Amino acid sequence: MRLFFFLLLLLSLSTNIIGQINVTEIQKNIDQTVWKPFQKAYEALNAESLNAIYADEVLRVTPEGIDAQNEFKRRNQESLKASKENKTQIKLDFWFDSRRTNEDTSYEVGFYKIGITANSETQYIYGQFHIVLKKIKGIWKITQDWDTTTINDKPIIEEDFNKKKPLKF
Repeated sequence: MRLFFFLLLLLSLSTNIIGQINVTEIQKNIDQTVWKPFQKAYEALNAESLNAIYADEVLRVTPEGIDAQNEFKRRNQESLKASKENKTQIKLDFWFDSRRTNEDTSYEVGFYKIGITANSETQYIYGQFHIVLKKIKGIWKITQDWDTTTINDKPIIEEDFNKKKPLKF
């Protein structure tokens, strides 16, 4: 009987370890196929590349409201075009607070810092994001994107962002 419980425990532990390895590998793949290109496109002010990381149908939620019609993609085009014309530079840093991932879905929560430099002056925006990614036809795509610059009516500030180091790809 003890042998049975020991083998059951061993099987359970090995399944958890194998599962963790797979999740880690999946998240590394997401980092390279979603987050690295997302950061690169945003900083390059490339709305076409940025929008391509999103699925065809996306639920986008901000403090301003809900967008289920992909209106945010048009706004990305307009705002990044205007930033290029004004010679604005953008630097995006972020880190994950929590990631829950399986073979075809990932729910990712983190904090971001956007540095916007115009006329030799840099302003920073801090916020939190909640993202749902789905693997669609073998490619990871953002299907839900929620972010805010406040938590419990308190602004997210540099101190909040500095709790962890930003990701490096």
